[in-house]
Amino acid sequence: MSRGPDAGTLLERAIVAHAARNGVAITVTEAAWDRWASATFAGARHALTLQARPGDALDAWLAALPEAELPVRRTLVADLTIAAVRRGDPVSVAIEVLTVDE
Repeated sequence: MSRGPDAGTLLERAIVAHAARNGVAITVTEAAWDRWASATFAGARHALTLQARPGDALDAWLAALPEAELPVRRTLVADLTIAAVRRGDPVSVAIEVLTVDE
């Protein structure tokens, strides 16, 4: 019996949905994640690359994204960082995310 999509897939879906709710169409072009654990927590480190058309809506979304509430089942988004933005058409955005299992 499957537990459903993994944390990486759920995070990607949450980011794409959040962008859409803010009027931004994005495409996830690369995604990778690794499990991690500390003495008290377990979770994953995610690296995603997104592409989108340039514009004011994208800029506003990116500015607000690190503080956004991203609902991911069984997971808490503990930290989200915009690691790099390469301007062009399309804009390429590298995002790093730390998640903690609930």
